[in-house]
Amino acid sequence: MGTLLTQLPALLGVLVGTLGTILATSLADRARWRRSQSVRWDERRLDAYVEYAHALKESHAVALRMTAHLRPGSYSHPIDREEGLARLAESDARRTIVWENLLLLGDESTVLAAANWRDAIWRLERIARGIATAPEDLSEQVAQVDEARDGYYRVARQSLGVRGGSVEQSAALRRALTGRTAAGSAGRMITDDG
Repeated sequence: MGTLLTQLPALLGVLVGTLGTILATSLADRARWRRSQSVRWDERRLDAYVEYAHALKESHAVALRMTAHLRPGSYSHPIDREEGLARLAESDARRTIVWENLLLLGDESTVLAAANWRDAIWRLERIARGIATAPEDLSEQVAQVDEARDGYYRVARQSLGVRGGSVEQSAALRRALTGRTAAGSAGRMITDDG
């Protein structure tokens, strides 16, 4: 019994060391798994944000081409109405599918900004489709789409933790348009359509 008592501190030390190692390993594995999951979901969130932006830009580009005749000096290449309607239908179908990924993976502010951008494009699409009457000057409608896009990218970048300052384009596009209009150019409108 005396030997057991003399060896008890060593046995307890081994037991405590083993339990400590198991606990530390378990905590490290759990933290590594959480980091791995976080990176995995961030990658998927990035993909969802990018896919949705591409789908909206596709719809926007088609709507701009369909309204090119209403925007003197537009950089957009006019498109036949029937071809434009077919392309809008295709882009609407794609946008609907990628919207689901955005709803699943996006945070609240990014989803709201995406909906605002989509709604601004829908207003332009309604004019392109002939559902709504075109205002005399479509530049305000195009500027609203540009501003909504900036809002989407601002919150999406924040959601993903992207740093590096602002990438907003709408103010520069509006200044370019105002400068050209004030200078009395041939009416060539600056928009994000190239």
